[in-house]
Amino acid sequence: MTTSADKQQEIYNQQGFLSALPVLTETELREARYAFSELEKEFGKYHWKILRSESEEYTQYSLHNVHLQYPWVMGLTTHPRILEVVKAILGPDVILLDSRFICKYPTVKAANIQENEGGETKPEGNTGENGLPYVAWHQDMRYWGIAGGPVLSVWLALDDSLKENGALQVIPGSHCSGMFPHRQASRPGNMLSVNQEIPEELVQADKAIFCPLLAGQMSIHDGLLVHASDANTSQRRRCGFVIRYVPTCAYPIQDPDRPRKFHATVLACGTDQFNNFSNKST
Repeated sequence: MTTSADKQQEIYNQQGFLSALPVLTETELREARYAFSELEKEFGKYHWKILRSESEEYTQYSLHNVHLQYPWVMGLTTHPRILEVVKAILGPDVILLDSRFICKYPTVKAANIQENEGGETKPEGNTGENGLPYVAWHQDMRYWGIAGGPVLSVWLALDDSLKENGALQVIPGSHCSGMFPHRQASRPGNMLSVNQEIPEELVQADKAIFCPLLAGQMSIHDGLLVHASDANTSQRRRCGFVIRYVPTCAYPIQDPDRPRKFHATVLACGTDQFNNFSNKST
């Protein structure tokens, strides 16, 4: 492991995240954005949903695990600059657990996206106090039935991800505190499944920081890191590719409170001596 990788691992272990890491070249970004626009055309009629509140309409958009269908998407999940960082954190043997394109569209009627950073969506929803959907403070591991190893999430920005269009916010070091209790959200508009949130008295919101990204950059975070995102209040889309990785020693568990299933696992790099994911592709 190089000195740079050692330093990245040290910071990640302490803070629970890394941000603004360069991944895509200008050419790679241009090609990825064009290919995604073609996916929007192909899948849009199946994946657009209009959700209504009393005063607004919002559009939800998400493409899940299409890395199994499109070589260019699989290429993103195994991009050398992504795997270089992932291997520095998780080790040389890594499984691609799950992937998802998520977009927050500009905040105009019938053109918003309702998004769940934990990877879940719900069929109905209200708007928050400002009339727009948001994602409450939560931990991704609250949804995933995984044990035996950590889960690392990548957010690869296809658009600039800024405060104005709903960039990720994190509580540094919160992953060291284990799983927080989650409850029904007290504020309307939360887009997390079953409307969950970590009680505000347990969230050190004064320590929260934004993780802005330029298109082509990525952030990574631990599955236990407390994080959230505000509504997109701009006129700019925020689209990203979310990729989840685990070391090969991790394994799925049957937990009714964490029912997420993994049907699209792939060996991303190294070797798998455990074979804990029976449906894994190679």
